[in-house]
Amino acid sequence: MEKYQQILAIIDPTTEDQKALKRAIELATQTKARITAFLSIYDFSYEMTTMLSSDEREAMRQSLINDRTQWLNELLKTIPHDGIAIDSNVIWHNRPFEPIIAEVMTNGYDIVIKGTHQHDKLKSVIFTPTDWHILRKCPCPVLLVKEHSWPMNGNIVAALNVGSDELEHQSLNTKITEEAVNLSKLIKANIHLVNSFPGTPVNIAIEIPEFNASEYNESMFNHHVEAMQNHAEKFSINKDHTHVEEGLPEDIIVRLSEELDAELVILGTIGRTGFSAALIGNTAEHVIDNLNCDVLALKPNGYISPLAK
Repeated sequence: MEKYQQILAIIDPTTEDQKALKRAIELATQTKARITAFLSIYDFSYEMTTMLSSDEREAMRQSLINDRTQWLNELLKTIPHDGIAIDSNVIWHNRPFEPIIAEVMTNGYDIVIKGTHQHDKLKSVIFTPTDWHILRKCPCPVLLVKEHSWPMNGNIVAALNVGSDELEHQSLNTKITEEAVNLSKLIKANIHLVNSFPGTPVNIAIEIPEFNASEYNESMFNHHVEAMQNHAEKFSINKDHTHVEEGLPEDIIVRLSEELDAELVILGTIGRTGFSAALIGNTAEHVIDNLNCDVLALKPNGYISPLAK
């Protein structure tokens, strides 16, 4: 049974070009998944209707929901999806990420797919506050997509932290790589495993004259290369498709993704050290903001969304 059986595609009410829905159909064509086209709406003029009766306010709200439901259903008719089941769901909420995550937790979706916006002049991808909330709080994989389709024989970059002995990181490495393998089969892509490691701490090199920075770096490099090879062998990934480099994750991931012209970067979003910790907060935003390609964000096993508490 294919992994992606239930897909939640987030509809963008500001455009007719529904990138998330098209990507969802692309995946569902391979997996025979069922798609829910999900739209969260809110009209702030509703805040100005407090002088109306509760029935009148409810009638206004329902009228707006009905209007958008009709728009969405008409939109679905214009997008080819032969043999793919697509349901529609329009929810009224003033914080769009909350009903999206609630829908995932209630109905157990396998993946959330959401389109990104592109800055017209800079040609770069712009991530909205809703994007960040979903990335950080959604318990299932989140795929943020850009404009074009995935070509045959493209490249998938899996960002790992192979240098850590912690079970949390090893488990997340496995999860990221398994996801890459699964997707590579679906979209006929190549997998590249990427890992960075920190260089010599400057304060140590200055404060301890006898400290051999070159020897330290070589030892660190060899340790990560060996760990990477051991990990890659478990998944039958060619040595030529593994990359270990000294530097910050936000620099290494972005540069290698550009060099490989990657269609998709898969990364973990929760952790304490190494790659995972670097992908929390500001560094995560630096990495993802600078990736002009699709991003698939995974949580570690056992992750519980703060909205579930």
